[in-house]
Amino acid sequence: MAAVLVVTGHPRADSLTAGLARHARDRLTAEGHTVDFLDLEAEGFDPRMTPDDEPDWGDPAKAYSPEVRAHMRRVADADAIVVVFPVWWFGLPALLKGWIDRVWNHGFAYGRRRGGSPLARTRMLWLGLTAYDRAKFVDAGWEETVTRVLRTGISEYCGMAPDVTSVRYVYDSLTAGAGAFEVLDAALDELLPAQESTPQSA
Repeated sequence: MAAVLVVTGHPRADSLTAGLARHARDRLTAEGHTVDFLDLEAEGFDPRMTPDDEPDWGDPAKAYSPEVRAHMRRVADADAIVVVFPVWWFGLPALLKGWIDRVWNHGFAYGRRRGGSPLARTRMLWLGLTAYDRAKFVDAGWEETVTRVLRTGISEYCGMAPDVTSVRYVYDSLTAGAGAFEVLDAALDELLPAQESTPQSA
């Protein structure tokens, strides 16, 4: 079984984004995984960068704020991370972007002198919700752009292997209904294959 960090951050608890995140939590828990559910909105995370958390390029051992160090521990403890978010202005919402800025920081997720990134063996799923239909999202180049930022610019840059990092989308999110949960379930099946979730027989 895996330790999974499920991350989300939507201002409305009744949003489809929030519902999908809870579904991921409940399904993974039912399958026997240990789930840490991080709702950045509910926990009141401040996405604004502070001097205490601004990276010091000359000091990868910089001690960040207690809040950020606590979040770093939650990230480092995860075998897999699932981020469920609305695609706003063709990227992450400010709350999630600020979480990446402050927590996936120099000396922790990247820029370490010894030992490499603690994320090197972490599986990653980004699930973005967009009101665009797939054809329009692809034809306009946004799928390629957003995917490249999340997959290459963040995940792989922080040491995650390409073969266990994925970016998936719920298209037509305003009318997706049950189809959105099917997309999530398929993505979770890919992230944590059944054979890895089943306890070995004695």
